[in-house]
Amino acid sequence: MSAEKKITGRQRQRINKLKRAFAYNLFYRQGATIRTASLNDYYLAVSSTIRDRMQHLFVNSVEALLEKESKIVGYLSAEFLMGPHLHNNLINLALYDDVATAAKESGLDLKKIIDHEEEPGLGNGGLGRLAACYLDSLASLQIPAIGYGIRYEYGMFDQEIENGWQKEISDRWLHPGNPWEIKKPDQACDVGFGGHSEVYHDEEGNRRMRWIPARVVTGIPYDTPVPGYKVNNVNLLRLWSAEAHSSFDFADFNIGDYYGAVEEKIKAETITKVLYPNDEQFRGKQLRLEQQYFFVSCSLQDMIRIHLFNNDTLDDFYEDFAIQLNDTHPSVAVPELMRLLMDVHGYSWERAWDITRKTLCYTNHTLLPEAMEKWRLDLFAGLLPRHLEIIFEINRCFLDKVRLKYPGDLARISRMSIIDESGPRYVRMANLACIGSKAINGVAGMHTELLRKHTLADFNDIYPGKIRNVTNGVTPRRWIAVSNPRLTSLLNESIGKRWITDLYSLKKLEKLVDDSGFRQAWRKVKEKNKRDVAAMALRAEDLLIDPQAMFDVQVKRIHEYKRQHLNVLHIITLYNRIKTDPNIEITPRIFVFGGKAAPGYFMAKRIIKLINSVAEVVNSDPDVRDRLKVFFVPNYNVKIGHIVYPMTDLSEQISQAGMEASGTGNMKFSMNGALTIGTLDGANVEIREEVGADNFFLFGLNVEEVMALRADGYSPMDYYRNNEELKGVIDLIASGHFSHGDRELFRPIVDSLLYDDQYTLFADYQDYIDTQQRVGEVFADEERWTRMSILNVARMGKFSSDRSISDYNRKIWDVKPFPVQLKWQRIPEDGVLFKSRKSKVRKK
Repeated sequence: MSAEKKITGRQRQRINKLKRAFAYNLFYRQGATIRTASLNDYYLAVSSTIRDRMQHLFVNSVEALLEKESKIVGYLSAEFLMGPHLHNNLINLALYDDVATAAKESGLDLKKIIDHEEEPGLGNGGLGRLAACYLDSLASLQIPAIGYGIRYEYGMFDQEIENGWQKEISDRWLHPGNPWEIKKPDQACDVGFGGHSEVYHDEEGNRRMRWIPARVVTGIPYDTPVPGYKVNNVNLLRLWSAEAHSSFDFADFNIGDYYGAVEEKIKAETITKVLYPNDEQFRGKQLRLEQQYFFVSCSLQDMIRIHLFNNDTLDDFYEDFAIQLNDTHPSVAVPELMRLLMDVHGYSWERAWDITRKTLCYTNHTLLPEAMEKWRLDLFAGLLPRHLEIIFEINRCFLDKVRLKYPGDLARISRMSIIDESGPRYVRMANLACIGSKAINGVAGMHTELLRKHTLADFNDIYPGKIRNVTNGVTPRRWIAVSNPRLTSLLNESIGKRWITDLYSLKKLEKLVDDSGFRQAWRKVKEKNKRDVAAMALRAEDLLIDPQAMFDVQVKRIHEYKRQHLNVLHIITLYNRIKTDPNIEITPRIFVFGGKAAPGYFMAKRIIKLINSVAEVVNSDPDVRDRLKVFFVPNYNVKIGHIVYPMTDLSEQISQAGMEASGTGNMKFSMNGALTIGTLDGANVEIREEVGADNFFLFGLNVEEVMALRADGYSPMDYYRNNEELKGVIDLIASGHFSHGDRELFRPIVDSLLYDDQYTLFADYQDYIDTQQRVGEVFADEERWTRMSILNVARMGKFSSDRSISDYNRKIWDVKPFPVQLKWQRIPEDGVLFKSRKSKVRKK
């Protein structure tokens, strides 16, 4: 039977409408015909067609909220690593099959069009990807939400590898055009910087403060719709772009000052020019603070505007909005909301503080002291003088309470103060967020316990119960349904489709683990995914990869605590064993690394060089005989993640215990059938609890053991002297074997490990090597590995971002799901979609 005969009449109507829409958008929006159109033209035409179909859902979502008010989550994040939109939107809107058929009948290759999409580089890694997963889950769970962030003109840099070194290239993600966003200049907000504050008295004689900024920029919102999975709800990602009040000064231009004519435009646009400017210099730090305040102020002004659309006052602002601060970057929201309530809307200090603390919620994402953001007092004062006054007053009131509760405890007062006065004075943003929020949450069980006991112990003492746990999760829509279609088909055929919105349904797979036919089908999915990657490597780089080898993968931001160099020590250990005995039996492995180092992070960039240098030697040594291959994948991002997670056999989650807040890559790997080798760090702890200790390769010191080792005076040199294999590995690196005889190239890494080893690689080395030996033995037992792989996927229900969002809702936000019923299918006859409803203001 032909595919044409399987299409129902209603499907045929939908497909024909899609084909006409493709042609319309290609001709009228792109100004192209079939003879002149580029692949980018086709991508923009198809994407515009899908966005148009989201618009009536979005309009209905907005209208429904206006008709029946509901609390809204305002999710403030400096990063939103959304990934490519087209494929994900097709899945969520249940349009993939229709669009694929319409594209094919129109002579288009949908896969090529999907692959062409430029990924928005609006994030650095886990923080931004988590925010994107949460937006997907909020919409899918029908919880009204707006994600607020920055529309960076240049995102996270594109990474190239040149002679083994990372090279940063500007990420021009907007250059091909962004069909998903809608500019809303009529909803712009003004944001001030610098200047001074002054006292005045209002009409009733009350003493008030006003801020007179030295300069003002305009924030322009760009809206991207975020559809839920097979629901009518479409939420919003609103990103702010900075523009000058006046882009061109004719007076300056006319007297020949051509730079002066556009100076304000350049200064303003610099704020949203690039994601995370290098902040080693003062100007870089200033720009980071400008970025954070800019998007926070715009977002708070926007939420206040939305609230006042249906209300006359901000008395119950917290009943309309639950504002989540995603890490410390948006924590300037505390003094900014206070300023807006007091200086703009006339509230007293006490009432403004009550509203602020009932509205804001803070997620802590790190245990690293250097990541607990703080700003020099002189920088803060010069940029945000009014906010510093408010912070001083918040701090005074708070410390008075601390003194009453803990009289004479000066050390505690010093630790808890928003102002760090231990040396040069700084504003501690994490302390500010803790004091100004109604709830604080960690992002994994272990992380939250460490916050309570160590990092934020003082705040846990004074605010018992305020620090709560919400373990991170990832969306199965993107990380299985989009990225792994073969596994998706097998799951749908075996246990039905409910798992896509209820990941706990994967538990049904446990009943199939003893089915030999199912295990064989499971292995075929993985094998075909690996063969796809091998074919791509052969086409792109002329590389031969054995798909039967173990694909051993570590992809994440490059950082010493994530210990990519421990992985390298294992590779060199295997290499040395082969060199000693060329006929030794070793499980063939393909080692894959990926990730970016911060441009100013010297050691991380040198680790990338080490990985590539080891790859150069190992991959070309005839003694190795293809038993080991090492690859560094440049420019790792969400699109590459779509390929990497489905292909992986072994997931390397080997950070030092107590360093990783949670991690989400570990969840994505496990969801796609990879087994994990890891420490008791972050969400690894909970993954191991869920999948079972027998299905997780555990190694290394735990948090208490790391602390005890440090307290006893850890000496990495002792481990080096007493372990011959470890000594052989370090000596080989130091000898210049991997650097063409240059003994200085990797000396910083070698010396760091020998004389400091801050992240205890040497202490964990032997256990890691022994555990990797066991991994190889288990991998050789095909049936046992397959069973473990199936059970890993079956027990991943907890790690859906749907569960995470439900936890936020239950523990912190208290926002009710708001299913949207379709009302407007097209523009209504009166042409009016939005009407002010001030006449229906809620009773206070």
